[in-house]
Amino acid sequence: MAPLLTVENLSVGFGRAEPVVRDVSFQVAAGETLALVGESGSGKTVTCRAILRILPRAARLYGGRILLNGRDGLQDLSAMSRRELRRVRGNTVAMVFQEPMRSLSPLHTLGNQVAEVLWLHRGCSEKEARRQVLDTFARVGFPDPERAYGSYPFEMSGGMRQRAMIAMAMVGKPDLLIADEPTTALDVTTQAQVLGLMKELQQETGMAMILVTHDLGVVANMAEQVVVMHKGRVMESGAARAVLGDPAHPYTRQLFDAALAIPAQAAPCDTARREDMILELKGVSKTYTMRSKSAWKPEVLIRACRGVDLALPRGRTLAIVGESGSGKTTAARIALGAEKPDPGGEVLFRQAPGGAPIAVHDLNRAARTAFQKQAQMVFQDPYSSLSPRMRILDALCEPLEIHNIGNRSERRDRAAAMLAQVGLTSDMLMRYPHAFSGGQRQRLSIARALMLAPSLLVCDEPTSALDVSVQEQILTLLEDIRDRLGLSYLFISHDLAVVARIADEVAVMRQGLVVEQAPPEVLFHCPRHPYTKALIAAQPTPDISCPINLKLVALGAGSPESWPEAFRFSDSVVPSLTQVNPGHKVRCHV
Repeated sequence: MAPLLTVENLSVGFGRAEPVVRDVSFQVAAGETLALVGESGSGKTVTCRAILRILPRAARLYGGRILLNGRDGLQDLSAMSRRELRRVRGNTVAMVFQEPMRSLSPLHTLGNQVAEVLWLHRGCSEKEARRQVLDTFARVGFPDPERAYGSYPFEMSGGMRQRAMIAMAMVGKPDLLIADEPTTALDVTTQAQVLGLMKELQQETGMAMILVTHDLGVVANMAEQVVVMHKGRVMESGAARAVLGDPAHPYTRQLFDAALAIPAQAAPCDTARREDMILELKGVSKTYTMRSKSAWKPEVLIRACRGVDLALPRGRTLAIVGESGSGKTTAARIALGAEKPDPGGEVLFRQAPGGAPIAVHDLNRAARTAFQKQAQMVFQDPYSSLSPRMRILDALCEPLEIHNIGNRSERRDRAAAMLAQVGLTSDMLMRYPHAFSGGQRQRLSIARALMLAPSLLVCDEPTSALDVSVQEQILTLLEDIRDRLGLSYLFISHDLAVVARIADEVAVMRQGLVVEQAPPEVLFHCPRHPYTKALIAAQPTPDISCPINLKLVALGAGSPESWPEAFRFSDSVVPSLTQVNPGHKVRCHV
């Protein structure tokens, strides 16, 4: 049987420069998943975009053929006109893009954008398109599909926007789905459910899939074929079982060595009480008021955080994990003073060891400015957290200018020294952000956060968009800076392997509540709460013989009212966070 897609000797370049993709060849059969694996800059995304010819204007196809044997017969996509390609894009071949905020229109609702696929390519009525979109929204994990249908992209979290992108690509049931890092912004439970959904659709429709990912655990769970790329060339390719089980190329083995995993054995746990707390959240709750879709209906109350109590010891790392929308980032913003908690909540900060605590949300203007020098944030998206119009020198010196620290020469010297701290060189100061890779931009974001010499750093998913080798470098950098400068980290992540690597204490959040809290060596090896068990079960491992247990994931990631009776909670009945062992707390009915 002829393959659905054949890529022969594809070479792509930009302008007059040397090709960035050279002689890439592979085949994908109907119902099969092929994974493109490699570091950032290896040519994976350029290869996939070349299939649909959605490359920048400066790009050129130097050679090769792209043959599609789909529902419309054999077609040479590399020779088709733009008008002919419009019938292919989103219909026969669909693509999930990596950056949902850039790919979604800010002027249209999510429901309108996803339904457009059905209007254009399937001729569906508005009523039928709405029904199919709502069904797809439910299947990709939207807790309230009706609200998501009428929401704009800026009203949703990064994970929710990525779910909408996946729904847009899958609603038309294409012959071939190209997924460029489709689960990067998703928490592990939603990732497991979405991967399961993709497999289910493949079985229903015979859809083929090209999966671009840096997560070898995802590859092990999804792919039948693997192509490993490096610097625009194919280093190794073959059946997933052979490549993952016994990689032959040194570069493939290097990727495996850099992959993180939850440690197999529990280390001894130090549960001694540490009195010197740099940050404390006491009874923090946050309620938002959402507009109603109808003028006749009351406003909707969203409880982002409910009675959160957290304490961060000086020089340590407290990690908050949980699914998108669980309240992790809201709690971090309240800790930094960027959001006010509901009445009764309190955030205390101690600048010096043994010093008197200050109430972050009761500070006057001068005191708040002093606090902001001590508490900084590393944002999730290194692409949008740096202004594209500012040189790196200006971006790094801006915090010093705001706080009137040093003269121009001193600021430049500090910026150069800070680049050296994060493993970059001073000759990069006059460049713009677009000249850097994703890993380098994240290093620049860390450097900017350190310019004011803070004592507290809030890291919001700092490694989620990075491939495994760069992720390893950033984690090593964060650990080195923490130990060398005595920093304290409030670390937000959905990647349990990352948390197991860097955290001293882990708090698991679900629907605004901390449901379990313990050191990582206890939490990951003796979990008590069904949601924590689901998070651990959903963590993909680069072992093809250990697939994700979707039944266990669905049990813990489902509605809290479906959990065992001891752990159930609702809007009106919430059990307390109970200490079951020294240093180990679980939200349950005693």
